[in-house]
Amino acid sequence: MNRKVAIIIALQALIIVILFWVLVFYGKDEYEAYTQGDEEQIETPSRVSTDKGSTVVTLGPQTQKQSDIRTAPLQAGAHQDSFYSYGVVISIEPLIDLRSRYLAAKADANVARAALANSRQEYQRLLELNRDNRNVSDRAVIAAEAAWKADEARLLAAENAVGSLRDSIRQSWGEVLAEEIAKPSSDLLQRLLQYDDVLLQVTLPFDYPTPKPGSLLTVSPSGSTGKSIQARFVSASPQTDSTIQGKTYFFRAPADDLRSGMRIRVRMANTSGKAVTGVIVPDDAVVWYGGQAWVYVKEGNDRFVRHAIDTDREAAGGWFNTGSLKPGQLVVTRGAQLLLSEEFKYQITNENDD
Repeated sequence: MNRKVAIIIALQALIIVILFWVLVFYGKDEYEAYTQGDEEQIETPSRVSTDKGSTVVTLGPQTQKQSDIRTAPLQAGAHQDSFYSYGVVISIEPLIDLRSRYLAAKADANVARAALANSRQEYQRLLELNRDNRNVSDRAVIAAEAAWKADEARLLAAENAVGSLRDSIRQSWGEVLAEEIAKPSSDLLQRLLQYDDVLLQVTLPFDYPTPKPGSLLTVSPSGSTGKSIQARFVSASPQTDSTIQGKTYFFRAPADDLRSGMRIRVRMANTSGKAVTGVIVPDDAVVWYGGQAWVYVKEGNDRFVRHAIDTDREAAGGWFNTGSLKPGQLVVTRGAQLLLSEEFKYQITNENDD
């Protein structure tokens, strides 16, 4: 009897073990799905939100300190409105060719002048000898006079060639460059020849005041976002630009970023307008995203709002801006890139949720 009881108990235990493993096997998928659902319900609080169309990054004071985020107040500034025109970097190869021909003609004139002085002196010497008891023949005097007249004609032709070349240079390049070429030593010409400077032809509006000696313009290669270049006034240009109407002038500028034939953009102050008030956005505060410059403005203790700024008007140490930004507002000068990265993380998270 005891043996039968033991067998029954053993069978019951075996059945219980089998049922347990069957339960574990079929319940595993439901258990994993349940636990995964719980994990997905545990979300990390988002630091990025939108408020009235603006992107807001929220960081607590402790996080700001750990991330070494620093801010600075915007300074008030004033700016004279500017407008833009265009120009081109001129090749001076034709000017070099004219200069070479001018110097050669001038040398020929000097040789003819020396020959004339010698033949005139020889004629006068022979003439005196002829008058003194005819120590030389009349034929010798006549030959000397002919040589003198020939040298005089050669000098006149050489001087006419020099004058014609000077007029040609004046017609193509203006009086100032013509005078520079005629100088024994010209700093302006040497800088152009050694490619320390380049010559610019700038087209200004008809109603724009004529530049004065020493006047400066701000130029930059068209389509470039590089640094601005200061160009110094040289003279009025007799040449015209067929692509744009206006008065043309020659300026010179450092040759570092400029090449012959390159189109340039010219920024000019509006001399008739009033100064515009705004703020100076420091360079350190600017981050670039999507081809646009942005800054983060700190609002309250933990909110940072991204604002688009304008980089058309350069100022000392930054950019002049008007509009929504006001003097005294705090902008992030260190850690702006970190805030932008936080936005990217938020965008990636949203894409994964979709």
